[in-house]
Amino acid sequence: MSTHKQETDLCWLRYSLIDEASLIETYRTWCQEIVTYTISEVFQTAAHELHGGISALLGVAPVHSEKPTKSHAILLGVKDQTTALDHLLDTERVASIQEDGYLIQSVKASEGNYLVLIGGSDKGVLYAVFELLRRLQCGESLGQLSISQNPSNMLRMMNQWDNMDGSIERGYAGRSIFFEDNAIIKDHTLIREYARLLASVGLNTISINNVNVHRQETMLITEAFLPEVAQIAAVFRSYGITLFLSVNYASTMEIGGLTTADPLDNDVILWWEEKAAEIYQHIPDFGGFLVKADSEFRPGPFTYGRDHADGANMLANALWPHGGLVIWRCFVYNCLQDWRDRSTDRARAAYDHFTPLDGKFKDNVILQIKNGPMDFQVREPVSPLLGGLRSTNQILELQVTQEYTGQQKHVCFLVPQWKEVIDFDTYAQGEGSTTADIASGALFGRAHGGFAAVSNIGDDWNWTGHVLAQANLYGYGRLAWNPNLTAEAIAEEWIKMTFSRRPEVVATLSDMMLRSWSIYEKYTAPLGVGWMVNPGHHYGPNVDGYEYAKWGTYHFADCHGIGVDRTVKSGTGYTAQYHEPQATRYESLAECPDELLLFFHHVPYTHRLKSGKTVIQHVYDTHFEGVDEAAGLVTAWTSLQDYIDERRYAQVLQRLQNQAEHAKEWRDVINTYFSRKSGILDELGRTIY
Repeated sequence: MSTHKQETDLCWLRYSLIDEASLIETYRTWCQEIVTYTISEVFQTAAHELHGGISALLGVAPVHSEKPTKSHAILLGVKDQTTALDHLLDTERVASIQEDGYLIQSVKASEGNYLVLIGGSDKGVLYAVFELLRRLQCGESLGQLSISQNPSNMLRMMNQWDNMDGSIERGYAGRSIFFEDNAIIKDHTLIREYARLLASVGLNTISINNVNVHRQETMLITEAFLPEVAQIAAVFRSYGITLFLSVNYASTMEIGGLTTADPLDNDVILWWEEKAAEIYQHIPDFGGFLVKADSEFRPGPFTYGRDHADGANMLANALWPHGGLVIWRCFVYNCLQDWRDRSTDRARAAYDHFTPLDGKFKDNVILQIKNGPMDFQVREPVSPLLGGLRSTNQILELQVTQEYTGQQKHVCFLVPQWKEVIDFDTYAQGEGSTTADIASGALFGRAHGGFAAVSNIGDDWNWTGHVLAQANLYGYGRLAWNPNLTAEAIAEEWIKMTFSRRPEVVATLSDMMLRSWSIYEKYTAPLGVGWMVNPGHHYGPNVDGYEYAKWGTYHFADCHGIGVDRTVKSGTGYTAQYHEPQATRYESLAECPDELLLFFHHVPYTHRLKSGKTVIQHVYDTHFEGVDEAAGLVTAWTSLQDYIDERRYAQVLQRLQNQAEHAKEWRDVINTYFSRKSGILDELGRTIY
């Protein structure tokens, strides 16, 4: 494992020296001095980050003082703790700052010109510091700054799928930075650097082990590992990040010496209460448990005839005295499905399992719901469970790691996809009931909510396997903080911070990133059908790879047509899980969006889309287009060679070239399959094998 700091890419925290003469002189004037008015661990982190960032960006280290001595200074303080700053700021604006929020205000006073950074807490100050550094990196003016921000989501979480042997489930960027050889890594250098990256985009919560908790990971909540887990928690704590652990629901049997994990059994209840108390002795600010139960062969309450509320509430009761949370994943479905049975629909499963339990979960339970009803496909509808629950805390789960979107070998900027998800109108309380408002808790007045995502990092020198995949980690954090940000704005600021503010670099890379999801979709699975991948590892084309498998992932292609009938009229009835008018929209063949047509309907190959093309011609055309556009990514990148350092340029070029070649494999496999299946020729007479 590489732990050499100089070998690790700094991603968007590179803080390259600003080379515009007028800009750097203006910034140096404003950033002569840093004045701090309070002391805490996170506050000290904020001051340290500000000092280091300014020194690198401006080539001059600011003075650190306890009161202003220069004509210009940056003043850092915490709301209600910094009376020396009260006369400089509007009291109503300061009062509006929430715990993680902040105010950044440029102030001209008789005693000097100041940039005032006030946080609702010391964490708010840290986020304000990273916001100011982002503005400096992006070349923005400081003279008229007036920024007031509160995060939209209380929980802004990262789920690591790391195993203690050092492997990472669905990891495409090397080995774990937390574990190796069934032990916790002693050197915390990379963990600290990762904490910086997460905090810089406003993430405040992390679970460090895989939701599929194996024997060794089950031991993390024992005395054998808790002291070392506490050390990791301390690293994250200094950056305002709270630690969670994924736990084995059957821990009472695996490590507790009991013969049952029945959530209503008194011995089970007592064991978890004592275990929670033990954990909090080591980690007083421990966040709680992330749980995958009764899913894909993981143990859970179903074994004992109990439901998910029984299981989650038992753990929640154990954590309640300590202020802990249970985050309970809703990825529950029949994973032993008979492919001959068309009445069982995996897409229905989460809604069918959890809506009958709405209102039965304790207030410190949060249900974690995947963005779609299946499993992070390149295209699927928003899960109807988001909006199906009115009286239960919910958190939206996204996948930053690109399991089904190129595995960080292909560039696929996922922010445009996520924007479609979080902007989706569920109509759960009439028009304007967006997924974002449901996840945050705002729509139904719930206390807890937010975003969670599966991480895409490992110990590769560039963190994410593909340099451009760093944008997904960055973009996820920015959206978790503010879902109203646009994909365009996120891409632009990431490019400026990571590469250059040169207009040609920003324009070229923005175009590449913003089109990459569409390009990937074009040469892979069409019209929302999904799952045309090799089983197990999920990389590369295999149209029938899952067609006769137990997992419920079918496309039902025959010589006449393709798609899954999920209508009420003639199919599985899945469309009825949505609120109107979305239910009618998806039910109707005429109204269903083309990009989701095959998810909701089985249609002939000759069915005409809204574009006027037949389904089969759309398949042919998009796959040829996707290959051409993937090749165009290579050309676009090579035009930037003079502006990108050799190491990152070469790594991205190699990945893009491999992607362009792999896109041809996708094109030829998909087109050949459907040409043979349908017997319909390509109207343009292109080569199909």
